[in-house]
Parts: sequence; structure tokens; C-alpha cells
Amino acid sequence: MTKSFLLLFFALNTTIIFGQDLTATQLLNKAIAYHDPQGNWEDFRGQLFITMKTPNSSDRLSEITIDLPQQYFKLVTKKDDTTTEQILSKQDCKLLLNGSDTISEDETKKHRLTCERTQSMRNYYTYLYGLPMKLKDPGTPMDSEVSRKTFKGKIYNVLKVAYKEPVGKDTWYFYFDPATSALEVYQFYHDEEHNDGEYIILTDQEEIDGIKMPKIRAWYYNKNDIYLGTDTLTKTSVLIE
Repeated sequence: MTKSFLLLFFALNTTIIFGQDLTATQLLNKAIAYHDPQGNWEDFRGQLFITMKTPNSSDRLSEITIDLPQQYFKLVTKKDDTTTEQILSKQDCKLLLNGSDTISEDETKKHRLTCERTQSMRNYYTYLYGLPMKLKDPGTPMDSEVSRKTFKGKIYNVLKVAYKEPVGKDTWYFYFDPATSALEVYQFYHDEEHNDGEYIILTDQEEIDGIKMPKIRAWYYNKNDIYLGTDTLTKTSVLIE
């Protein structure tokens, strides 16, 4: 096989894989069409059951209730002998430790049981499990161009989002499979020049109310590829009226 034929073969296959150049909006729309083809995320009402495994630590079990139309969020976390409950119902906040709402100052600090923390956890879970749909949120500073990057030996179409205060200060990259537009990796930096931050590899999928969510999320440091932990979506259920 001649060198010129190899170059032609590569060019043709690149066209097949990537097709015509996409804008960021086009890629995002294709990704949303894959993950949420019926447009159900906006009115999502469901429960997510997550097991978190980290090195040298016991498992953490989380039961998360998200009701977007009712502006309701509940996070029940169980680790060892401790159960915490954090609830946001519109503007109301409720915190429980092992079933009691009498929580000492030391326990509040130890378990980070505050309404501000609960709001952060609500934003965290609705963001990560609402991707890529959440990239449609107003004010998301997404680059207009799609880049192509190789990550762990695979070529991806990549979207870049550089958040600014008050939303945040991190720069995020979202890696989409060029054939299906499925979201397979995301990565963030606090300061990209220092290669800090983390990357998260998504494998397998769990479908709830027609939405394809990542079943397994494995976290690593960018700088040295050190493994941090894995979140596994063990069960989902749709809320019943």
C-alpha cells in the first residue's frame, strides 16, 4: 500500500468519522438529541441512587430526589453509622442528622450541614446528571468552535466552556463521541496552565424517563492521573404523582 493511498484512506475515513465541520451549537444539539431525545430533562422528576467508592474509605450511599418543576431537592447520604438528610423545597431548607434536626455546631462543621452547602449539592447533582442539557442554560460561556482532541487514544469532538463568577471560575472541556455525539468524558481546570483539576470518564448508561445518564463516573487528577473515586448509578426511579 503506497504512502499516497494511505493518506487518501485516512482522509476519507476522517470525513466519515467527523463529517462536515460542526459549530458548537450544532454539536450540542446532536448530543442532546442523543441523551434526551424527547426533551424530558426540563421537567425531570426522579430519584437517583448512587454508590461512591474511594480508595481507603468505606462506601458512601446517596439517594437523590430531583423534582425540577416543584423546585424540590433531597439528598440522603449514608456512610458508616451516619445518615444525613438535606432538603430544599423552593425557599425552605431542612437538615437532619440521624433523623434529628437538633444538630450541634461541631456536628454541623463535621458533616458540612448547612443550607448553603445543600444548595451547592443540588447544583452539583443537577449539573452533572443533567449534562449535556445543562450547557443550554442561559449565560453558559461556550466557545463557538468545536475542537478535535485525542484523549486516552480516542479522537473526540470537544466543547469548551470557561465559566466566570458568580457561576464559577473553572474551564471545562466536554468530549463527545464523533459517531454518536454521546458525552463520554468531561474535564475541568482551575488554572489550566498548571494542569490542575480533574477529568471524569463516563462508562455505561442508565436510562430514566427517556434520558440517558452516565452509569459510572470515574474521577482522576489531570496532573498525574491519580485515581480519586467512582460514582455508580445503581438504580433510578421516576417520581409518581
